[in-house]
Amino acid sequence: MSLSLAPCTLAEANAFVRLHHRHHPPTPVAKYSIAAIKSGVVVGVVIVGLPKARLAMDGWTLEITRLATDGTPNACSILYGAARKAAFFFFKRLRYIVV
Repeated sequence: MSLSLAPCTLAEANAFVRLHHRHHPPTPVAKYSIAAIKSGVVVGVVIVGLPKARLAMDGWTLEITRLATDGTPNACSILYGAARKAAFFFFKRLRYIVV
């Protein structure tokens, strides 16, 4: 079965992050979040919000603040791609934070 995408609420995404992210707590605010689904089960989420760095807050930039998966192959890639496509509807840049 292949991966599919679905919008999800920040509360749903934070619940997944709380269970699966190694070292970061859930994020309090976001512009949008997307879930990766396989066989009807959520296997990953990405949360996109405004940049944390003051100089990056130019009104045209978003930042991926959390990405968490359960280890499903290609889940990170599909979530990064979906976040990028969604961001470029209204914004010019998407920052990837690697921690």
